[in-house]
Order: sequence, then structure tokens, then C-alpha cells
Amino acid sequence: MPRGQCHRHGEGRPCSCAMGNLYRFIEPLVLYLLKKHGKTHGYELIGALQDHALTDSTVEPGALYRTLRRLEENNLVASSWDISGVGPARRVYELTEAGEEHLLEWMVILDHLARSMARFVSEMDEILDKPALYPASTDVSEPDSK
Repeated sequence: MPRGQCHRHGEGRPCSCAMGNLYRFIEPLVLYLLKKHGKTHGYELIGALQDHALTDSTVEPGALYRTLRRLEENNLVASSWDISGVGPARRVYELTEAGEEHLLEWMVILDHLARSMARFVSEMDEILDKPALYPASTDVSEPDSK
């Protein structure tokens, strides 16, 4: 499937479901941070991304702004100019209703991925005859029955 093409959301429609930049999980983090903080400047997102990173890689500002542009093109994020304060106007971003729905989709995808990875690591532990890397209490292969 071409990058940005989505079998779930329609042919020719750019979408993140194709998992571009998945290794850094930029998109779900941006959606999450906008949901958590509301209207946010791009530079504030850069700092928050580093604080919430799901991998050890650094998120470059260019990758963030490309992601924000793609999210805005898909009506998942809206931007406006903040002219308050001293200095030039700054763009602020906020999550749209469609973006919130997409964040829920990401939650399902990431939950499935976490469970699949935990199962895979467990299987590798077995065939490599190595002790578990993590205590059993961190096993996410089955949902909690609380």
C-alpha cells in the first residue's frame, strides 16, 4: 500500500494508518498531547513530545510540523494564529472531533500492538531459554479483570 494510503479510510485519502513514522509514534503522541493540554503552540509540543516519548529516539521539530500539517490536512487537528502577547503571531493547534475519534483508533491499535509484542517477547524468552526480561506483573498479554 502506498505510503499515506489507507484501506480503512479510503483510496487516495492520506492517512496515518499506513504507519508512516510508526517507529517514533509521533502521531498518537501529538493527538494525545492536544487532547490533554488543549490549544498548544508547536514549540510546547516539542518539549512535551520528549517528555512522553515512547522510544529513545529524538523527535526532530521538522517531523513534528510535518505531522501537524498532515493531521490538519485530514481535519484531525485545527490551527489558528495566536496574536496575544508580545512578538509575532504564533500558530496554535487543537484537536478536532475527528481527531479525538482518531486518537481512540490509535489507542486500539497501540493496545493490540503492545499485547502482540508482549506475546512475541514471551515466545522469544521460551525459545532462547532465557529468563523473562520483565516480571510477570508487567505482562500485558491479557486485559486486567478488575
